Amino acid sequence: MTSQYAPMIVTIDGPAGAGKSTAARELARRLGFEYLDTGAMYRAVTWLCLEGRLDLTDHACVAETARRAEFDFREGRVFANGQDVSDAIRTIRVTEESRFVAANTLVRELLVELQRQIAGGRDFVTEGRDQGTIAFPGAECKFFLTADPRERARRRQAELRSRGEEVDLDTLVEQIEGRDRRDAERKVGALRPADDAVVIDTSSLDCETLLAELERLVRCRRREAGLETPAESP
Repeated sequence: MTSQYAPMIVTIDGPAGAGKSTAARELARRLGFEYLDTGAMYRAVTWLCLEGRLDLTDHACVAETARRAEFDFREGRVFANGQDVSDAIRTIRVTEESRFVAANTLVRELLVELQRQIAGGRDFVTEGRDQGTIAFPGAECKFFLTADPRERARRRQAELRSRGEEVDLDTLVEQIEGRDRRDAERKVGALRPADDAVVIDTSSLDCETLLAELERLVRCRRREAGLETPAESP
């Protein structure tokens, strides 16, 4: 079979702390794909609204902020309106307040359309909550990562600690479980696996084992579609 080029979208969805961002970023590097962190977009809109002292429950105002925002992703960094917000959008405050932006139907419509424009005609690994169900329902390869809430809380605690923020583990478990409920009950872009997604529990998986399996499955899918021959796989 002759190898041929065709752009491919790989989606990785799942709850906070399941390992989506790390897996998506590294998988994209291994495949030679581009990487899109869609959750960072919602966080960036949240940060812009907080900086502007806007009411996050004012859906029209928040949506207008999202419409005017310019996003850029360079070398693993996130930029909003030309400013590097990579660290600012990962604070506890932004994490908690982003739920208002994520539940804003107008914002979701704007950002999903932007995500499709960014990924159009290019190889992308994209991660978030609704990539395989809403943003890219026709994606060639879909994954849904999950993990035990307490294990996800431990990971989040370690991340915060590395940035000098100390939060009680039980508090983080409560926050994560609350966020899971809100995400699952959301009217638009609810957190759930796509019907054709491969579901992987990462609770007891190390990063290398997870990445090896993701890469194997993607390359297998590409060969089945005639997009990659065995000789091209490492």
